[in-house]
Amino acid sequence: MSKSKIIHLDNLSLQDVFNEDSELIPLLTPEDEELINNESIPEELPILPLRNTVLFPGVVIPITAGRDKSIQLIKDANKGDKVVGVVAQKDTDVEDPTIDDIYQTGVVAQILRVLKMPDGNTTVIIQGKKRFEIEKIIQEEPYLKAKVHEAIDERDVDDQKEFDAIIDSIKELALEVIKENPMLPSEASFAIKNIQSSSFLVNFISSNMELSVAQKQVLLEKDNLKERALLTLKNLDKELQKLQLRNDIQSKTRSDLDKQQREYYLHQQLKTIQDELGGVSHEQELDEMRTKAQSKKWSKEVGETFEKELSRLKRMNPQMAEYGVQRNYLELMLELPWNEYSKDKFDLKRAQKILDRDHFGLEKVKERIIEHLAVLKLRGDMKSPIICLYGPPGVGKTSLGKSVAEALGRKYVRMSLGGLRDEAEIRGHRKTYIGAMPGRLIQNIKKAGTSNPVFVLDEIDKLGQSHQGDPSSAMLEVLDPEQNTHFYDNYLEVGYDLSKVLFIATANNIGEIPWALRDRMEIINVTGYTIEEKVEIAKKYLFPKQLKEHGLSKEHLTVGKKQIERIVEGYTRESGVRGLEKQVAKVVRFAAKSIAMEEEYNVVLTDEDIETILGPARLERDKYENNDVAGVVTGLAWTSVGGDILFIESILSKGKGNLSITGNLGTVMKESSTIAIKYIKSNAEEFGINPEVLDKYDVHIHVPEGATPKDGPSAGITMLTSLVSVFTQRRVKNKLAMTGEITLRGKVLPVGGIKEKILAAKRANIKEIILCADNRKDIEEIKESYLKGLTFHYVTDMSEVIDIALTKQKVKNAKKLV
Repeated sequence: MSKSKIIHLDNLSLQDVFNEDSELIPLLTPEDEELINNESIPEELPILPLRNTVLFPGVVIPITAGRDKSIQLIKDANKGDKVVGVVAQKDTDVEDPTIDDIYQTGVVAQILRVLKMPDGNTTVIIQGKKRFEIEKIIQEEPYLKAKVHEAIDERDVDDQKEFDAIIDSIKELALEVIKENPMLPSEASFAIKNIQSSSFLVNFISSNMELSVAQKQVLLEKDNLKERALLTLKNLDKELQKLQLRNDIQSKTRSDLDKQQREYYLHQQLKTIQDELGGVSHEQELDEMRTKAQSKKWSKEVGETFEKELSRLKRMNPQMAEYGVQRNYLELMLELPWNEYSKDKFDLKRAQKILDRDHFGLEKVKERIIEHLAVLKLRGDMKSPIICLYGPPGVGKTSLGKSVAEALGRKYVRMSLGGLRDEAEIRGHRKTYIGAMPGRLIQNIKKAGTSNPVFVLDEIDKLGQSHQGDPSSAMLEVLDPEQNTHFYDNYLEVGYDLSKVLFIATANNIGEIPWALRDRMEIINVTGYTIEEKVEIAKKYLFPKQLKEHGLSKEHLTVGKKQIERIVEGYTRESGVRGLEKQVAKVVRFAAKSIAMEEEYNVVLTDEDIETILGPARLERDKYENNDVAGVVTGLAWTSVGGDILFIESILSKGKGNLSITGNLGTVMKESSTIAIKYIKSNAEEFGINPEVLDKYDVHIHVPEGATPKDGPSAGITMLTSLVSVFTQRRVKNKLAMTGEITLRGKVLPVGGIKEKILAAKRANIKEIILCADNRKDIEEIKESYLKGLTFHYVTDMSEVIDIALTKQKVKNAKKLV
């Protein structure tokens, strides 16, 4: 093709209106269009890719060039004939497009003006002329250059009237769009009305519609003018519908918009957009809930409740606060494991091995668990019992629950009740309140994922009371096998079956548990450990555990039984092993520090090493006091951390027969001393006491360790023995201890905590123990190994106690009582 004959700006009437001060939209007249159509295009064109727009013939647009290649192309073209080939880019992210990254159909453009911008970019105003198609790329550097040929427009139409009707419809819809869209200037209406060329009208509107680059490219590639007009009309109609829909929503929310109404407006728009895009709607969420509900194993009553609440949610406005509450409620119902149970394992030998592996001793508790498994295996189903393990801290009550869960093959859940004061923590809040939650029982059942977990209720004796209710009373329904088949949670509002849950409660002091709650549980006493048991526990469990936690192995530290016994006796005084574990950890840390600092240490621990690491022994054996002084008698006491020995001291001073009591004693213990002194006065001659002495001497009873509160009736016989000893100046039998309650008739009554007291006696090297005859059954339940080396005297009357406890021999330096 010869030199370009494309029409120049000077040959167009458009030049008259396009100047610096013009604010009008440059339009193409039929004469201008005819001049363009009669010109041919160059055979070769520099190609200018556009990122976000498509140029149409006759349309004037500004573009900003930022790429080096584009700036160079514009500079060269502006110096020459000012003609470039403009094509749209397929992917806007491609920085250096090749032939594969651009469309093959573009528009020849005339550069009208070039403006240098402060940021270094170049703004160019161009006008489209004719369409062309790329044959091949003949140059890639410094910019693309291609061999092209003209894309011929098919302007002939079969039915001119139909075509004119299409053009008229386009004009009308365009004017409607301008009217509906507040973002478009009203001057655009005048431009549309003044366009006389049908083809330019189609191109002008296509260029300014809110379409994607791909959609505009489809319009540009249409060779047939009528087809291009019809497609433009279709897209224009869609745009008008969207504008009308948006304006409808805006008109509904145009009243005084507070925060809630503004959110509603945005949600409505989002809902409309989701519906248009096929996104997730509220109706779809409700359908998903209903579908999920079909797979649940709940009862007919629960199913009806769910359907009722789901229908209520469907009628709610999603923007209401109650909507979230209702939705959370339904989600809880769907997440709860209604009638879903894990399969129990009935291998009793395996269960026994697991229990023996994790806990040393505790035979009675293990026996009860194995019994439960046996019944479950034979019957296939039974209401799970509520077991309450009570005993001093650190004996393994809580950890036992985890072992039971493993033995049964059930999920393990632990719920701490210590200090719980709010009844709603058990029963939940009514769901009508904002932020309402189900009770912790239902929450833990949901977390477990089954309706038959092993549920440990830790520290049940420490439930508190407040103005917010009594949680211990709320537990009555939970722990009653006859009632918990339909446990009512205030939030859930339908009964939930807890009868398959194996509840294991733990407590330190059974006396603190309300009697009604205690009556619903099977009480199992978890007693303290002997020194021998503690040594075995430390060797088998505590040392390996602490070595592992400190990154050591047996090669780094070895401890013999003798050294462990030294740690137990010299540095701990407890029924459990929690304090022992702390001392073991201290020994292991010493080894870890020595290894880390590359210091020498004894791998095999010696007695000297123990004293170096832990310091001098602070707690030697509970030392027995000698019997050289009258009135000092050894008693046995139960404490919350196990058994202990205590000493009752009595002394006489001249006076008028008054009784003084010290040692931080409680009411019951003070009453025991009063009973003892009155019984002695009533039976003075029987004990060989001169009645005049009782009236001429004041008696003072003291129990050492005065900072420690003491109470209970079990020191009754100890006090009476002490008083008789001081009044008669007779020596108390050596290595003897006693415990028992007394009456005014001189009878001896049974007391509790026998096993703990026996262990305390063994620690103190006691050889003989006086007990009430009714406590014989408690001794029979204790393992024989615990009783080795002990002699028991069972009594029913105080005279028997005095005969056994006091010798005929007077103490050294016996006082002469007048």
